[in-house]
Amino acid sequence: MAESASYQVVARRYRPQRFDELVGQEHVARGLSGAIESGRIGHAYLFTGARGVGKTSAARIYAKALDCEHGPAAEPCNACDSCRAIAAGQDVDVVEIDAASNRGIDEIRQLRQNVAVRPARGRFKVYIIDEVHMLTREAFNALLKTLEEPPSHVKFVLCTTEPEKLPITILSRCQRFDFQTVDPPAIARRLRQIVDAERAVVTAEALELIARRAAGSMRDSQSLLEQLLGGAGGSIGVDEVHAIIGTGREEKVGRLLAAIADRDPGRAVLTLHESLAGGADPGGVLEQLIAALRDSLLASVGCGPEQMLEGAGLGVDLAAIGRTTGTETVLAMLQILDQALSRMRTSGHAAVLAEMAVIRLAKLEDLESLASLVQGLAVDQPTAAPALREKKTTDLTPAAGRSPVDPPPAGRPAGSPPAGPPPVETGPRAGTASPVPLPADPLDAWLRSCETAGGLAADFAASASRANWRDDVLEVSLPADATSAAAFLRRPEVAAGITRALVEIAGRPVRHAIAIEAAAAEAGPLPEAETQAARPRSVPSQALLLREAMEHPLVIHARTLFDAAVRKVEPARPREALAAIVSPEERPTASASDGGEDG
Repeated sequence: MAESASYQVVARRYRPQRFDELVGQEHVARGLSGAIESGRIGHAYLFTGARGVGKTSAARIYAKALDCEHGPAAEPCNACDSCRAIAAGQDVDVVEIDAASNRGIDEIRQLRQNVAVRPARGRFKVYIIDEVHMLTREAFNALLKTLEEPPSHVKFVLCTTEPEKLPITILSRCQRFDFQTVDPPAIARRLRQIVDAERAVVTAEALELIARRAAGSMRDSQSLLEQLLGGAGGSIGVDEVHAIIGTGREEKVGRLLAAIADRDPGRAVLTLHESLAGGADPGGVLEQLIAALRDSLLASVGCGPEQMLEGAGLGVDLAAIGRTTGTETVLAMLQILDQALSRMRTSGHAAVLAEMAVIRLAKLEDLESLASLVQGLAVDQPTAAPALREKKTTDLTPAAGRSPVDPPPAGRPAGSPPAGPPPVETGPRAGTASPVPLPADPLDAWLRSCETAGGLAADFAASASRANWRDDVLEVSLPADATSAAAFLRRPEVAAGITRALVEIAGRPVRHAIAIEAAAAEAGPLPEAETQAARPRSVPSQALLLREAMEHPLVIHARTLFDAAVRKVEPARPREALAAIVSPEERPTASASDGGEDG
């Protein structure tokens, strides 16, 4: 029992004791050792980085190097009483404070009183404040002055995983060292040293799997190894690692990825079930998919095999999958998996969410970038833009011999929408003609369907000026100033509800279309005294501009791709309007020296 009570876990027993033992943090070791050797020892340091990368261990090594009996030295001797006491956490001159549990102003006030006391036996008194971002705002304010001008015998080392939460006044008073996540090969090498020291038998593949699973954290990898060493009686292989960490075998994950790449949702779900039946955790399988798709993503943008993290155990060519699937599609897959993992953390149906994510991945269509689609539209419709400009000129500029207030041409009643492309239609396509007669009062059918849809639809629908049937399409006209109402009624979810209600009222498959009436021109003929250059150009109404924008193919595609809505369209400003911004009084006039009076 005494031996069991004195047992230390692997992460503590094999904690780095020298700067050269810090794995993956060589830049930090060089900076701290060089500062001690040159005598440029700062009064406050900030160590930032992810969990388990060696921040607190580096702080202890730095304290030992400062208070070593043979120092200050670039490397502690680890043999003197001071080094051994600091390593054991028993030195009174090295104070470690957990800011998560000592975060108030009272604790910082106590610290300010204690810094004036000189060290008991060493040269410096070192304060190591872990998780410093947990301090309250008042505690930070109380620490400011002491942190900026501490006594010469006091050194501060602040450790945090979230430096963005620290006030800028604290950051500016510290020398900052950013600790990097440790790459898997370095973690595997360190784990091999520990396994050899423990005289255990662990395969190289198992150590590599642990290193990848640790996600850059040395402490997490050592904790996993501790769990394996305690639970396995003999040799430890890949199967034991998968059983402990809840992941699926790599070949099953490879088959799952292949099924997703082949767009076979049925085979993908069956492969997922095989992995879960073997004891894998749904979240662990999705994290393995993320790691594999990460390699495919890098390959799709031209990265080489040296950037790949996953090995050949998956049994699939991740680079080929990335190039075939495409960058945009792989990005969408990664977003789906990330959202699924976020939901699984707070849900009791992790397996169902994993199945949903796998099915969505397998049914995801190949995506292209917006730039390529726009380029394709420009190639397929080279005359789209000129045609649009020509239509705008024809619709908005009065014809020769006809003023803007002249009545509309024959064949089109006054107040009807101007000629042009048909209005945007929403709802499902109508099927074959039905013998059921359409409602006799189309406006009443429109109002009733919007009332059934609920919400604001009924209020906005009441602004309709008229409605009429054309075959199986209910054409609804809204006034020119009802652009907001039209935008709301054209929303996909609102339009779908109106269509369902309209089908129930009509008793047959029908659809509806919303159009905005043209605003009547208010300007009369210009006086004859005005020159043609001074005539103000007619400004198109917002309704017409909005309709033209909604009918443009690029705008239609952008709305579909981003689920966006057009709120406002600004008309092009002519050059005459820009010149008219400057008032006549502000315009420069010719002076006598310029010959203005002579000419």
